[in-house]
Amino acid sequence: MPQTFDPLPSDSAGSIVCCYVNATSRIQIARIANVPNWYFERVVFPGQRLVFETVSDAMLEIHSGAMASAILSDTIACTRLRVHDDLNPAPNPVEQQQIEERNDSLDTKPATPAAVTL
Repeated sequence: MPQTFDPLPSDSAGSIVCCYVNATSRIQIARIANVPNWYFERVVFPGQRLVFETVSDAMLEIHSGAMASAILSDTIACTRLRVHDDLNPAPNPVEQQQIEERNDSLDTKPATPAAVTL
């Protein structure tokens, strides 16, 4: 799967296709910074799936936050995001949902009660 804007370095071997889903309600920045001579950074909107090609030892950094600020909220080995084919079964969807719900709960703050006007 070629990437038009930033292809993998020509000397890289063993590329994999990965998929990351932003299961939060916030905009996130997905970045890979540990691959020499390659730059990968994308904005991932809430509910969006990001499909990308990278080398197997890459680490995906997820940055999230509010206006004009972002914090590193997660670092994921790209081998865990690998898209599986029929020969390699995909992870259990229930397990994946539980992981996404735990990640989402890290982004939420306790709601403050709304004032009631009569």
